[in-house]
Amino acid sequence: MTGTVRADIKPGLKVRIVLKQNQKTNKLTEGIVKDILTKSPNHPHGIKVRLESGEVGRVKEILG
Repeated sequence: MTGTVRADIKPGLKVRIVLKQNQKTNKLTEGIVKDILTKSPNHPHGIKVRLESGEVGRVKEILG
């Protein structure tokens, strides 16, 4: 599942995100969602989240 719909993403969910500095290479970082930062119901590039590690990026994959 892609991470473009805000309703699909909840705190505690395991996801893969792309960090701002990795957008060109599309290198993904795996972690657990702590906060959802995007306010709109969807976003074409992925919903922006903060992981429990403190990293911020856009969700590319939802792992469950």
